Amino acid sequence: TMLPELWLCLSFGCAASLSSSCLSAQFRRPGDFVLGGLFPFGKDTVNLTARSEPTLLVCERLFSEGLIWALGMRFAIDQINNSTSLLPGITLGYDMYDTCFEALVALQPSLLFLTRNGTTGIGVLCNYTEYQPRVTAIIGPHKSDLCLVTAKLFSSFLIPQVSYGASSETLSNTELYPSFYRTVPSDKNLVEAVVLLLNQFGWNWIATIGSDDEYGRGAQALFLSMVGSDNICIALEGLIPTELAEPAARRQLEETVRVINSSKVSVIVLFAHSLAAQGLLEQSLRMGLGKKVWIGTEAWVMSDIAASIPNIQNIGTVLGFVMKAGTVPGFQEYVAELFGSVQQEEFCRESRELSRRMNAEVLDTHCQQCDNVTLGDIGPMLRVTTVQPVHVAVYSVAHALHRALGCTQKACPKTAIMSWQLLHFMNTLPFEVNGQSFRFDQSHGTNTGYKLIFWAWRDGTLTYLPVGDYEQSLYILKSQIKFHTADQKEPTSECFRRCQPGQFRRIKGFNLCCYDCTDCPEDTFWSSTDSTSCSPCPQQQWAPARSTQCHDRSERFLFWDEPLAMALGTLTALSTALSGATALLFLRHLRSPLVRDSGGTRSLFALLSLALLSLSCCLYVGRPSRGLCAGQQLSFALGLNGCLSTFLPKALEIALLTEFPRRAARLLRWVSRGRAWLLVAASLLTQGLLCFCYLRVGPDELLADYKSLPSEVLLLCDTKSWVAFTLLHGYNSCLAFACFLCTFMVQSLGTKYNAARGITFATLIYFIVWIFFVVIFATLRTVLRAVTQICTILATTLGILGSYFVPKCYIIVFKPELNREDYFQNGAEEEAEDSVS
Repeated sequence: TMLPELWLCLSFGCAASLSSSCLSAQFRRPGDFVLGGLFPFGKDTVNLTARSEPTLLVCERLFSEGLIWALGMRFAIDQINNSTSLLPGITLGYDMYDTCFEALVALQPSLLFLTRNGTTGIGVLCNYTEYQPRVTAIIGPHKSDLCLVTAKLFSSFLIPQVSYGASSETLSNTELYPSFYRTVPSDKNLVEAVVLLLNQFGWNWIATIGSDDEYGRGAQALFLSMVGSDNICIALEGLIPTELAEPAARRQLEETVRVINSSKVSVIVLFAHSLAAQGLLEQSLRMGLGKKVWIGTEAWVMSDIAASIPNIQNIGTVLGFVMKAGTVPGFQEYVAELFGSVQQEEFCRESRELSRRMNAEVLDTHCQQCDNVTLGDIGPMLRVTTVQPVHVAVYSVAHALHRALGCTQKACPKTAIMSWQLLHFMNTLPFEVNGQSFRFDQSHGTNTGYKLIFWAWRDGTLTYLPVGDYEQSLYILKSQIKFHTADQKEPTSECFRRCQPGQFRRIKGFNLCCYDCTDCPEDTFWSSTDSTSCSPCPQQQWAPARSTQCHDRSERFLFWDEPLAMALGTLTALSTALSGATALLFLRHLRSPLVRDSGGTRSLFALLSLALLSLSCCLYVGRPSRGLCAGQQLSFALGLNGCLSTFLPKALEIALLTEFPRRAARLLRWVSRGRAWLLVAASLLTQGLLCFCYLRVGPDELLADYKSLPSEVLLLCDTKSWVAFTLLHGYNSCLAFACFLCTFMVQSLGTKYNAARGITFATLIYFIVWIFFVVIFATLRTVLRAVTQICTILATTLGILGSYFVPKCYIIVFKPELNREDYFQNGAEEEAEDSVS
């Protein structure tokens, strides 16, 4: 059983007091050359700020691998000091401190290591060539996060730092970290092994989760950069918190598990340290996540923390890569002997003496609150913890020091060696540890390769079963792996799936294997099963969404059998009939004063023009053609001009009688009786010339619109030239405006009929209708464009009939007593006649 400890350590320090005061002092020893050690003696730390200075750091922890690694460093140094061939006559010392897994905690002993030897100050110099720090080299720390902080510090002084656990690829940059080395492979080698594993099993639809620290983020980033070229698709990439005690951590874990479940992946790659992995695995079990294949790393696969989770057998299949590391002969016996000596008085006396010689007041390592730790407390961890990386790290410094001093097999000269002088020998020459050769590569790492292990459960007991090997290539004993599936065969986890007919593959990211099935949009069709896009339909065809073929477009225009066309046809017939009936009524009473006052036969011509104008609405119904498109505007302009041209002589007559009564007698003969027909003919001739210009400049043309309607081709008459359109209809607007100006100011006598008022309202209605028509007609591009023109014609025709002719019909039919000379003769006209006589 692991024993908890509660340590109160001043300032940043959680010192290396790990058992009784006697064993605590054993982590400091003087020598000719001193090696600094940074180890995570505890598993968890909590920072609390006290109410008064100094700041307190509370470390509540269980013993972990850090204690064993520290003992591994001691063991290696003791071996070297007892060796007759490696550094003979030279004594190595050590000064170890706890990092508490905190960068700030690791920073204080790091600064202590940089102080000038024999002092407690760091020299500020222009040239550090002759600078001799307190330690010759540093072993540790274990985590990449801490190494990124300390490596910059030690690289500034070119002090060799050899980590036994930091695998971040960032630390491979020898320009930023020239004095950083490690005795473990970098994350790049690990990620390459994971990618090969996925490829061998054909898993290309996976989730990747990393702990929210330098190790997790760095390894996941490397993994994501490599999988693209191997067509491995990432269904989910996420980070899990490292501080599980925070309130938001549980919510983040729940969300991660929920997304994993919804993504339906069968394989999860987990780059995390043991505590973060424990949080995710526990949450997965609580939320009932189905069994998956978990691919892990040594950071959690070999940890007793993850393996001791209740019901962890139900998590699925666990595969993990662990670094190849040999055993260190004699280490377990060494630890057993050390713990057996702790209770001896001689051991304690020597420990206290060594502590005094190491200037203990600089950073006190003594802790009165520490419990005694027995060999049985660390026994389970001792059996699974890999000590070789620490062992190799110490020996790499010792071999470099041996060559820098120029030692022989029998003796070493007692000369001063600067720390930076060791770098050359560490970079170039191999060294041997326990019969195995090691060498730092160009990135200052050692790639010893990996073993692939499988969590094998037998009768509730976990066994780490080796099932593969990786160096430059990956070899797997697939028959040894019993997966969680019913047949114990590897599950499938593929992004490939067949899209339904009418769907195409939309590639996600840069991987061809990963895609969404997306419906083909309108006017496109699905051509083949493996198509990554939909083919567009020809212009004369269309297709609905998710279609496998195109269909011919039907023509769309205003059909005769449509309800709207039938309603407009009824109005057209009514307008034509009303014009004809009015003409017959006027013809019957052609000699009456009212009809003669309205223009007589000219009124019949106006009504005939309105009847023809109404009938021109039929040109807008049915399938349009090039000739019909040109004829529509011509019939509209000529029919309206035939009516307005008959109003002009009457309007000029009224204007002369009311505005110029003394000259009216001489001018009236030009606008009345037979000569008025000359004005009508001239107006029609002018409109005819404008129609000719319209045909030459740009008549309306037939347009097949394939864009406005989804499944039909819209046939409409499109205005080719707005200049021609303005020329054609502008003249009628000028006629109407002239008639309006001549009549709108005329006052009526109480006993006389005001002939001007009908022309005024008729032209005013014409202008109102055309204002709305032009605005709508210019912007409309549907079948309603023809409807708009029909409505404009009918509104104009009925407006003129209603405002000018219907009141006269009312008098003829219902008020015949008013149809007499004295009622329709204008007062000004009488005055003009008197002046003539």
